[in-house]
Amino acid sequence: MEKWWDSVRSSGTLILMNKRFIIKLLLFLAVVGLLITPIYFLTKNIEQQNISTGFHFLSQEAGFELSESIVDYNSFMSYGRALWAGVINTLYVAIIGNTLALVLGVLLGVFSLSKNFLLSKFCYLYLNFFRNIPLLLQLFFWYGIFTDVMPAVKRATPFMGIIFSNRGINYPWFSHPGAIAVILSSIAVSFCLVYLVKQWAQKTSLRLKIAPLIFLFLLVEIAQIELILRFFPLEYPAVRGFNVSGGSSLSPELISLLLGLVLYTGAFIGEIVRAGILAVDNGQWEAAYALGMTKIQTLKKIILPQSFRVALPPMTAQFLNLTKNSSLAVAIGYPDFVSVANTTMNQTGQAVELVLLIMVLYLVTSLSVSSVANMINSKILGVAKR
Repeated sequence: MEKWWDSVRSSGTLILMNKRFIIKLLLFLAVVGLLITPIYFLTKNIEQQNISTGFHFLSQEAGFELSESIVDYNSFMSYGRALWAGVINTLYVAIIGNTLALVLGVLLGVFSLSKNFLLSKFCYLYLNFFRNIPLLLQLFFWYGIFTDVMPAVKRATPFMGIIFSNRGINYPWFSHPGAIAVILSSIAVSFCLVYLVKQWAQKTSLRLKIAPLIFLFLLVEIAQIELILRFFPLEYPAVRGFNVSGGSSLSPELISLLLGLVLYTGAFIGEIVRAGILAVDNGQWEAAYALGMTKIQTLKKIILPQSFRVALPPMTAQFLNLTKNSSLAVAIGYPDFVSVANTTMNQTGQAVELVLLIMVLYLVTSLSVSSVANMINSKILGVAKR
């Protein structure tokens, strides 16, 4: 009897294992079928319509101009160069937008918990206002401000050397291209000088407050800027005919895109920072006050580091959203990668390849942002990887 029961139990276990194997096999075949079927029909339709495939078009002459480009580009260059210019424009907007949105969000999150009634109410209204208006509508609004409200170039009046018109913002800038490298080097030297002074103060047990350090940094920076301006004079913009010459400029498309992305994403980050601060126990505030710390010191050294452990994962999602939302630039005419890819698609007909490139770009960008956020999460904040 026991042998018979053992044989029945072993056969039941075998049948159950076979059922699990069959279910896994069916799921695997279903996934493979979902992947192969569209590829099969796509290949068949391409063959029927005699559409050439491949990335050989990247070396052909583009034949179209871009309204603005950070890298050198003209219409005689290849499609590959045009797409690369679009990639740089997209990354440029993503880096600047995420940086400004982070600063704005942290300020909004901290000030929304202020005891100042007007300041806290302003942050409350801001957070609820910008989060509940669609981003595309905000982009149209800011772009309309420049195209419909700003004066034409001939009627524009300079203000402190800056010209605001329907063609953007023109501002004084260095005529020599090497001035930027010199300025960045001077800022690095100033930070190093302040750091050395701070280290010397710690070794000599001399307590320095933050105000003298800031004053020292500003003093050194002003002296360096005065020295730089003697060798690299500024070039001021001037209205000549129907255009503005001299200096540098920001296009209406770029300004509108950055305003929309920063104000919209900054509102979400502000709400995340506010929630992160509220997640810290009130006992942390009381303990800091008992040690004689001021409110600013408590925020900087105790509350914000703990709140960022809670806020970093949803903040990372907002950084990814801003990067992907930059593709809405096509709606207002900014030449990001999607806009350049659409123009290339209309001229070459290589829809599959270009859509694949768009997907790869945003996938790589999103994975890169996630990797940096995970590194910060695990190394700096001391949170274990998930």
